[in-house]
Amino acid sequence: MESVPVTKGHWRTFSINVSLAVLLAVSGLYLGMALSTGRTIEAEITTRARTIVSSVMLARRWNAIHGGVYVERRPGRASPPWLDAPERRGADGTVYSLRSPETMTRELSALADLEGAFRFRLTSLKPLNPANAPDGFEAAALARLEAGEAEVWERERRGEAVVFRYMGPLRVEESCLGCHAGQGDRIGQVRGGVSVSFDVTETERGVIRSRWFAVGLFVVTMVALLLMLGGLVRALHRRLDAAEARIVEMAITDELTGLHNRRYIGQRLREELSRSQRTGRPCSCILFDIDFFKRVNDTHGHAAGDEVLRGVAATAREALRESDLLGRWGGEEFLAVLPDTNLDGAGAMAERLRHALESMRVQFEGSTFTATVSLGVVEALPGRDPDARDAERMVARADEVLYRAKSAGRNRVELG
Repeated sequence: MESVPVTKGHWRTFSINVSLAVLLAVSGLYLGMALSTGRTIEAEITTRARTIVSSVMLARRWNAIHGGVYVERRPGRASPPWLDAPERRGADGTVYSLRSPETMTRELSALADLEGAFRFRLTSLKPLNPANAPDGFEAAALARLEAGEAEVWERERRGEAVVFRYMGPLRVEESCLGCHAGQGDRIGQVRGGVSVSFDVTETERGVIRSRWFAVGLFVVTMVALLLMLGGLVRALHRRLDAAEARIVEMAITDELTGLHNRRYIGQRLREELSRSQRTGRPCSCILFDIDFFKRVNDTHGHAAGDEVLRGVAATAREALRESDLLGRWGGEEFLAVLPDTNLDGAGAMAERLRHALESMRVQFEGSTFTATVSLGVVEALPGRDPDARDAERMVARADEVLYRAKSAGRNRVELG
C-alpha cells in the first residue's frame, strides 16, 4: 500500500501553527483587556476633570444669576476696577466688595491650589486680566476649542511627576455681556476655557504595575497553554501513528489467516529479486497449497475450512526462518519468499515445512483435522536466469513445479 507518511516535519509545522493560533488568541485577549483597562482609567480621569469644570461652571452661573456676590472687604483685597459699583458700604460702615463670576472663580482657584488636590483657572486668548493669559498647552487647547472640539486633554511630564491637563470650553452667557460686550462677544461663543490640572503620577504607576502584572500573567498563561497543547499534540501524534500503523497493517494483511496478502507478498518478492540482482545473492520462493482442501469445505463446511487455513498459516509461519516472508497467495495457496537462499536450501526448507504441516492437528467443534501440502520450489539466479527480475514469471514457474508435485501424488516437494 502506498501512502504519504506524516513526518516529524509535518507535526512540527502543525504544532507551530497551533501554537501561533493560541498565541494570537491569548495575545488578543490580553491586549483587549489592557486596552479596556486603559480606556476605563482614561475615562475615569477625564470624568474627574469634567466634574471639576462642571462644578466651576455651576458656581459661576449661581454667581451670575445673583449679579455677583458682595463680601466683606479685607485688607489687600481690592475690588476689580473694571466692574460697575465694585464696592458698597453697609449701614454700619462696613465696606463690601463685589465678587464677579471671574473674580470668585480666580479666588476659588487659589484656594484649590492651596489644598493641592487639583488646580484650575479661567483663561482666554483675549483675556481682560493679563494674569489669565494662557500657557502653551492652554493656548493650543483654546485654538482647538474654537475650531470646534468639545474638550482637550493631555498628559504632561514634570520631572518624575505626571500631570493630567484638561481644557473645557467657557462659552459666553448673557450674564457675561456686562463685562465683555465691548469685545464683540456673542452668546454661545467660545470666549475662553476652564483649565484643570491634577497629579496622576500614582495612577500612571498603577497602570504600569498592572501592565507588568498582565505581561507576567500572559507569560504564565502561554507557558501553561503551550505545555498542555504540547501534551495534547503528542497524545494525538501517538494516536494517529497507531491508527496509521493499523490502517497500513490492514492494507497488507490477509484478514482470515493474519499473513501478508497477495499484493504485499508480490511486492516484497519484486523487491527481493531486485536486491538479488544488485548483490548477486540467490533468491528462492516456495509456492504450496493444501491437498484436497475442497473436501474439507464440502464435508465439514467453510467454517472448518477457515480453521484449517488458519492452522496451516500459523504452522508454516513457525516452521520458516525469521528472515523468510510468508503470505496467502489466494484460496488455499501460500507463497514463501526466501532471500539469500539457493535452490538446495529452499528445497530443504520446503521439506521441513511439509513435515511440519503433515504433523499439524486442528481442533474444531469436537473434530480433529489434518492436512498435507504440495510444494513447488524455484530459484532466481542473478546474471544467469533471464526471469530473475520478473516476479510474476517466477511465481508462474513455481506454479508449474507445484502442479508436478500434485501430479506425482501430492504431499511432496518438487524443485524447479
